[in-house]
Amino acid sequence: MIEKLKREDCDKEIVRAAMIAELDAIDLHEQMAVLAKDERIKKVLLEVAREEKTHTGGFQALLLRLDGEHEKELEAGKKEVEELIPR
Repeated sequence: MIEKLKREDCDKEIVRAAMIAELDAIDLHEQMAVLAKDERIKKVLLEVAREEKTHTGGFQALLLRLDGEHEKELEAGKKEVEELIPR
C-alpha cells in the first residue's frame, strides 16, 4: 500500500513509523527499568529511554515541517487539553 502513496506522503509515513518505533523503544526501556533489580541496569535503561524521547522530538519536528495539517491539528489538540486541564 505504501508504494501507492505520493512521494511526499510516503516520506511522512516513514517519519511516522520512525516515531512509533521510538515510542515503542521508550515504553520497552522504561518497563525493563522497572523490572531490573540492578540499579546500574535501571540507570542505563532510563538514560536510553530519555535519548529515545529526544529522537521522538526530532522526528516530530521533521514531521511538522513535512505536514502542515499535522502541525495545525497538533496545535488544536494542545488547546483542547488546556481547556480540559488548565495549568
